[in-house]
This record gives sequence, structure tokens and C-alpha cells, in this order.
Amino acid sequence: MASKTSSGASALPEKARVREAVLDLLRGFNITTLFGNPGSTELPLFLDFPADFRYVLGLQESVVVGMADGYAQATRNASFVNLHSAVGVGHAMGNIFTAHKNRTPMIITAGQQARAILPFDPFLFSSQATELPKPYVKWSCEPARAEDVPLAIARAYYIAMQEPRGPVLVSVPADDWEKPTERVQPRVVSTESRPEPKVLQQIGAALDACAHPAFVVGAAVDRGNAWDEMLRLAERHNARVWAAPMSGRCGFPEDHRLFAGFLPAMREAIVSRLAGHDAIFVVGAPAFTYHVEGSGPHVPIGATLYQLIDDPAIAAWIPVGTSAVGSIRLGLSDLLARPAPAPRAAPLLRSNPARAEASAPMSTAYVLQTLAEVRDPASIVVEEAPSARAALHDYLPILRSETFYTMCSGGLGHAMPAAVGVALAKPGARVIGLVGDGSAMYSIQALWSAAQLRLPITFIILKNRRYAALQEFAPAFGFQIDDPLEGTDLPDLDFVSLAKGHGCAALRVSDAARLRKALRQALQSTGPIVVEVDVA
Repeated sequence: MASKTSSGASALPEKARVREAVLDLLRGFNITTLFGNPGSTELPLFLDFPADFRYVLGLQESVVVGMADGYAQATRNASFVNLHSAVGVGHAMGNIFTAHKNRTPMIITAGQQARAILPFDPFLFSSQATELPKPYVKWSCEPARAEDVPLAIARAYYIAMQEPRGPVLVSVPADDWEKPTERVQPRVVSTESRPEPKVLQQIGAALDACAHPAFVVGAAVDRGNAWDEMLRLAERHNARVWAAPMSGRCGFPEDHRLFAGFLPAMREAIVSRLAGHDAIFVVGAPAFTYHVEGSGPHVPIGATLYQLIDDPAIAAWIPVGTSAVGSIRLGLSDLLARPAPAPRAAPLLRSNPARAEASAPMSTAYVLQTLAEVRDPASIVVEEAPSARAALHDYLPILRSETFYTMCSGGLGHAMPAAVGVALAKPGARVIGLVGDGSAMYSIQALWSAAQLRLPITFIILKNRRYAALQEFAPAFGFQIDDPLEGTDLPDLDFVSLAKGHGCAALRVSDAARLRKALRQALQSTGPIVVEVDVA
């Protein structure tokens, strides 16, 4: 909004260099932490870098985006990322894809060569800068004029923050930062839309009338700040609550009497788990995410599917049922505003798994059970251990909002840098980076950033010396149990040495008798520490 003169007329906006105008705009958006790995085309942004800004360096661009992803999710505000031209965006694409699937608001700026030499295909330029990150950004732009850069950054922020949220990209030629422009003032722009009342009325009436409701809760519940509303609605209806397949967040306390467990990403298995329910309400998740080919109905015979989702694109491909599109929090609030339904009997309690016992080598279940017993429930778990996911579901319950993060994409290399971002966003919180040995090697450079920033992160690396998820998945493609599977063994990795080489403390645990004490000590560290745990 333009400033006003004493007579009430609008004054001309103040002139500034593009760099100054962009930094002022970011201050207005409460963004003063920048993530990057700079190249030559990015250097002009950092001339006279202001003292109230913080630059977080990552040693590889995918690590940079992973840190920014964790930071944005934990602050509930867009993060700002600075990448180097085409090659930097290319390096970062794996975690840009994950940010897209995580619905993480993120402003990515990519350097571009100076405008005067663009006609000559200069060294280190991006020939199609706006096309390179597609389709995994919501919007991309290379402004037509240098003076349009602040307006492009403003538009990028508003688009990134509008539900469904996600990353955006602005390509900025290197010489633009010094050009004069007009300052841009932040505006108030709505980021949530209310689901259509008549569709919510239909869903509410169906939930009131059904006999055996089931709720399926996805990542958008916690992402959309709707944990409390989800809990209240489930208790109001005495509905069994399942976690959606491949969910990147926890949306319901996993020790609650109504919690039923986790749906697998297989059509027939989902139908089997939901059998006996006549109304299925999917909240903040697709219906459903599948990982393998399946056949037959998508829901049990006799059941009706309803969905509340913040993404109209997801609602468009759901094969059956009724979808309300809009803010999860506002939609649940509207359902809670309805008169309370008639009392309904509570469903059967979920059976607890048998206790895991010490063994040599240790089972993953035993390690996670021990971690659950010694950690503070308020500590934050950032996970990327695909082959340990089933054991995690059984032995490491998540009990509170905003205490679990993983990737919705299935792409490796996210959790270690995301743990750094989460720890930066939540000073004083204990962050636990729980990763497999294969996953850790995708973004091991994140340890350096954690060490430089002296963050209280306990990285627990479950070392089974293989890509176990692939070996366990192979039978789905016709492999027999004893068939060799090329490219899945990971011998001779030494994470203690790797951690120390990046500036982190580290220890190795191979004996179950030492595990509890080692985890207790690691969870009290004031800086980052790596615990390499040998598992079967």
C-alpha cells in the first residue's frame, strides 16, 4: 500500500535498489533466514548483507532445499532459498519434488546470468529457467524487467502460502539486484478458503446417521493446524481413526483409544482394514495413495466415502465418493458447529504389539521401543527409514502435534537436512533425525550444517548395511526370497568417521545392553551427535 501525504493523497513509492527492496519485503513477510549454496550469479544479493538476516549454508543444493523444507513446515511460513542457476536447481530437484509433495511453502530464487549477455548463451546460464523446475513448483517467473523483481517475489510469496501450499521459483539475472526500483509493501492476502457449506452438510449428515464410522487422517491435518479439531470430531463420533497411507505428518495421537493403526498403500489391504465401516471420512489425505497395482473396489462394499481436502487437484481424481475442498481446519470447525449426534458405542481397542526383546544383532523394533521409552514425548522425530516404517508404527508412537515429519514423496535425502531446518525453527526443542544408512548417504552433508549451527539434534542411523526396503519389496515383482538382488548391499560405511569428519560427535552401538544409556546421553547433547546403531 502506498504511503499517504498529510492531505490524504498517495505519495510516490520510495525508490531503492532491487536488493534493498526485496530484503525489506522479506522483513515484512517475517522471513529473515535465507538458505543457500551460492554461485557467481547469486553474489550480488549479498552485498552489504544486513545484520538482521541469517544466511544458512548447505554444502549441496538438495540439502539446502531440505533444510528450508523443515524450517518452513515448523514455522508455518514460507522459507527463502537461493540456488545457483540451472545446475543448482538441477541438484535440488529431488527435494523440490519432496517439497511439492509435502505442500511446503517455499520461495526459490535461482541466479541467472546478466541480461546483457543472455542472447549469447553465456556460461552458467539457464536457457529455460522457468521451465526447469516444472511441474513441481506452483508458479515460476523470470521478470521481464529488473524493476519487476520485488513484485515477482511478492507474488511468489502469496502463491506459495495459498492452500494447497507449495514451492515457487523466481529466476533473477545477476545484474538486476543493483537496479533502481520501487519498494513493495506487504499486503494481507487470504490463504484459506472455506469448504462449500452444502457439501459439509452432506458429510455431517452422513456421519451423524451412520452406524460404524471410520476416519482416515492425513498430513494436511497437522500441516493445516487442525490437530485439536480432528481429535474433537473423532471423539464426538466415536470413530475409529486410521493414519492415511504414506502420510508425511501425524494428525492424531497414536496412543488414543480410537486410534486403529496405519493403512498400507495397497488397494485390497485398505479395503480389508476398513471392512465393517459404513461411512469412511478421509481428512487431509488422498483416497487413497497406492504403491502397487491393485484391483477391485476402492472401499468396502456397502461403505460410502467422504473426503475433506485442501487440494482441488486431489479431489478431482478420487475415484468414488464426495469431496469437500478447502481449509481442513475451517472444514472441521464447521462440522463441529453442528449439533452433537446421538451417542455411539466406542469401537474395539487396537491391540498392542508384543514387546521387542534384546537380541544380537538388535532388531529395529527393539531400538525404536527403547527410543520411545527414553525420549521426551515433546521431542520432534524427523524420519527417513523406509524399511523401519512398520516397526516405527508399532514401537515409536507419536503423541503430539508438530512432533513428526517425514517425506510425502518417497524420495530419499530429505530427513537429515529437514531435521536441521526444524531445529533452527524451534530453538530449544530436541530434534531426533531417525534415518536408515542408505537414506543418510543421500544428504550426509547436512551434518556439517548442524555442527556449524550447534543444533541439539540426535541423529540415529539404523545401520542394516543394505537398501532393505528394496529387498523387502522385491517379491512384489516376482523375486524369490533367496534370489540375488543387484545394487542393494551397503557394506563398509562408517558413520562415526563420517560424522566426526563433518564436525559432529558420534558413537556406535552394537550391543543391546549399551543402547539405553547411549540414547539417554545422546538425547541430552547440547550439539549434534550421531548414534550409529547396528541392527539385524
